[in-house]
Amino acid sequence: MLFAQLLANGLQTGALYALIAAGFSLIFGMTRIFHAAHGATFTIAGFIFYECYSVLHWYWPLAAIASAVAASLFGVLLDRYVYAIIQRHEGSFFTVFVASFGAAIVVQNVISIVFGRGMVTVSTPLSKSLEVFPGLFIAPIAAVVIVCAIISFAILQWLLTRTNLGIALRALGENPGLIEVYGLTPRRLSQYVFLIGSILVVPAAILTAATSGLNPAMGHHIMLISIAATIVGGVGSLRGAAVAGMLLGLAENLCLAFIDPQWSEAVTFVILFLFILFRPGGVYGRAVVS
Repeated sequence: MLFAQLLANGLQTGALYALIAAGFSLIFGMTRIFHAAHGATFTIAGFIFYECYSVLHWYWPLAAIASAVAASLFGVLLDRYVYAIIQRHEGSFFTVFVASFGAAIVVQNVISIVFGRGMVTVSTPLSKSLEVFPGLFIAPIAAVVIVCAIISFAILQWLLTRTNLGIALRALGENPGLIEVYGLTPRRLSQYVFLIGSILVVPAAILTAATSGLNPAMGHHIMLISIAATIVGGVGSLRGAAVAGMLLGLAENLCLAFIDPQWSEAVTFVILFLFILFRPGGVYGRAVVS
């Protein structure tokens, strides 16, 4: 029954990782901006929901909307007033990365000042675990997590493949110079990418707040998971990032049957190194043979 419990926990964690990784992969794949502040977007979304729902006692849909607005504003404004300016002055890829990392540090410290450095959680009726089978405890919110991930990916897939905006965004990732011929503005499309990528982390942030809880430093862990899932899934592949996020979540939890919990995060990077060595193209890519 221990394996079943770890598997259930892994599915929940994997669904959250898949959402987070898809947002990062979308931004990096279409804009080629290494958005190191993606974890900060997650932290902002989670703490805004906590403040609105648990402190101000808003109805949860209003709190979720406030969380989405805050996350999307942070992503779009960072792109418009930081990344765009650096790129306009022909700043390097590394310069953009440093600026993004600096923004993440600023967000972490501001949240620490406002909310403190401790853990905060959002208490909901769905967070209480129920004994489904003898020795197997599952909280109803675990099903909510998985359903949210499935719905989010279905909407994203529809948006990118069935709408004019989605086709333009995919063109941005493949040939940004060509889309200018058709009267489209790469900079405006970039802001749409950041809007969508930032909103993708909102369900994950809210559900994390209601399950394991939040702390201001959590953004760094989220960022590392996003990078690992993007590489394991194949850079630029949203489907690969989602599958990799699920894989990493399952691996982190299933390994607890054999190792101490404090080492579970190391499993993520063992998997990452193995993919880099033997399958650098990612889950859906082709291994490079020398």
